[in-house]
Amino acid sequence: MAIKSTAQSKLIYTILAWTISGMIFFPIFWTFLTSFKTEAEAIASNPSLFAFDWTLQNYSDVLSRSPYFMHFWNSVVISIGSSLIGLLIAIPAAWSMAFVQTQRTKNVLMWMLSTKMLPPVGVLIPIYLLYRDFALLDTKLGLVIIMTMINLPIMVWMLYTYFREIPNEILEASRMDGATIGEEIFHVLLPIALPGIASTLLLNVILSWNEAFWTLILTAANAAPLTAFIASYSSPEGLFYAKLSAASAMAIVPILILGWFSQKQLVRGLSFGAVK
Repeated sequence: MAIKSTAQSKLIYTILAWTISGMIFFPIFWTFLTSFKTEAEAIASNPSLFAFDWTLQNYSDVLSRSPYFMHFWNSVVISIGSSLIGLLIAIPAAWSMAFVQTQRTKNVLMWMLSTKMLPPVGVLIPIYLLYRDFALLDTKLGLVIIMTMINLPIMVWMLYTYFREIPNEILEASRMDGATIGEEIFHVLLPIALPGIASTLLLNVILSWNEAFWTLILTAANAAPLTAFIASYSSPEGLFYAKLSAASAMAIVPILILGWFSQKQLVRGLSFGAVK
């Protein structure tokens, strides 16, 4: 009976997992289908799922109207640049909080996490004025800086969690062998925590790639990433659903491919330390 009950539980969980996955994936699937429709078919009151005149005209119009590859390159530079700079700051910060704790360590961690709860519009005006005064508006450097700042608390928290799972005795042994702080971090800590660091890096790339609020506020044309590229298809004349879907598909395909090929690293990193 126990074996039968276990099998039924696995079946239920499997069905539940597939159901939730289907609900999450369906909007993406619908977007891809809509991108192959004409504008008339895209706004039809009773749209057909597959029975429509498939066309690539939307993709042709999007590529001819907007410099897609410039926006794509901006997204790559901003997401990877902010992730690498974030790691350079987050790794020593998480190391100090994990292995050189003080009475205020938990308070600092909670304060950092609380900044993610702050509505971005609450700091919009001061950040915009600072960017204007320092000539950072519509620059890739400006977006790299803001992406690093908004995602840094998550990076520190994730790395702190990973580092706490590493036995302190390993680092103490390296110190007894005469290792400096830099050698301890780069030659001992980083190789052990590499799965966690990789997943933190990948997650930050995804978050930066999908960020829309600050990219629309702080860019105009030169540094606009793919999120601004999508928003350009919302105009006073209305929404061009088919072209908007084509632009959205072209923006999310690169990050979907990255997520598909790095899913093992993500899962391994996110579960790092879960089983001892």
